[in-house]
Amino acid sequence: MLDKPSAQSAARTSGPLAGFRIVEFAGIGPGPFACMMLADMGAEVVTLDRVGAKKNLKSVASRGRKVVELDLKDKAAVAQVLDLLANADALIEGFRPGVMERLGLGPDVVMARNPRLVFGRMTGWGQEGPLAHAAGHDINYISVTGALAAIGTKEKPVPPLNLVGDFGGGALYLVVGVLAALLEASKSGKGQVVDAAMCDGAASLMSMFFDMTAIGRWVEGREQNFLDGGAHFYGIYECSCGNFISIGSIEPQFYALLRQHAGLTDADFDAQMDRKAWPALKDKLTKVFKSKSREDWCKIMEGTDICFAPILTMAEAPKHPHNAARNIFVERHGVTQPAPAPRFSRTPSAIRDAEKAELAALTATWAKQ
Repeated sequence: MLDKPSAQSAARTSGPLAGFRIVEFAGIGPGPFACMMLADMGAEVVTLDRVGAKKNLKSVASRGRKVVELDLKDKAAVAQVLDLLANADALIEGFRPGVMERLGLGPDVVMARNPRLVFGRMTGWGQEGPLAHAAGHDINYISVTGALAAIGTKEKPVPPLNLVGDFGGGALYLVVGVLAALLEASKSGKGQVVDAAMCDGAASLMSMFFDMTAIGRWVEGREQNFLDGGAHFYGIYECSCGNFISIGSIEPQFYALLRQHAGLTDADFDAQMDRKAWPALKDKLTKVFKSKSREDWCKIMEGTDICFAPILTMAEAPKHPHNAARNIFVERHGVTQPAPAPRFSRTPSAIRDAEKAELAALTATWAKQ
């Protein structure tokens, strides 16, 4: 069974994972983001980084960590890491397949010392397969899963930042996998390897679209479907001020409100779900929204069931009344950043500072608890 969080550890921090101990091998992108989430939820996360890494302890992705610098090519350091892992609940690494094994820290070695350990592996292509050892980035992983081909304009696909592969299909699936394995380990007393691949996660995120394709509600090609910018009632429109708004008036009752508030009395708008009518209706609606400023449209539509929102920049988003009321963004060390999510009623997440730590001291502390 996993150790229950002690009263002492729970008092030091908040969050549903208070008392759980996670060792992170420093990386970039989805691995650190996943560990940020786990740290926000109260886990004690120790990041092992190379000597002289000069990690910015005030960065958003580094928050909540205890950072230890060491040389993993040093056998003595590897032995110390194994001692630390002997009392850890989970390990997270994002190296190419085989790197941890060559360091002497592969699953077989580590889990022989700690059979309860959850071994989280974050990669782009997964632990096996023809591309497993190839370099890649988010844009490549979403390319081969059908996701990127479905996003963009008619002319070409447009990368949705690195949200779909790195963070949606990568970090979040890693977090879910690690938490599920921790839950199972609490019953069985046995850990396991979590193989979180961004190509797997990106494909999983496309589940609804494969489903809709199978029943004939989705067709190949961008801007030809009701969620990809093809429909006039679900999309982005420019206002007279040069700013943009978004609408998602899919359901008939919401579409009726759109017509009412935008003054769409033209009978042509009756053909909401006629794909052949969408281009002409989109042109007409483009002219309507271009007739007023974003501020004007907010006064008319925001807060209604039209499914409307202004498209805000990162600088504007924290100032929006809804975001401000919910404290969705916070400022820490002079940096505006998203607050922890999701929210817990009894064991709230919290942002903690990162700090430098000594491996020997951490190992001794964990061994006593």
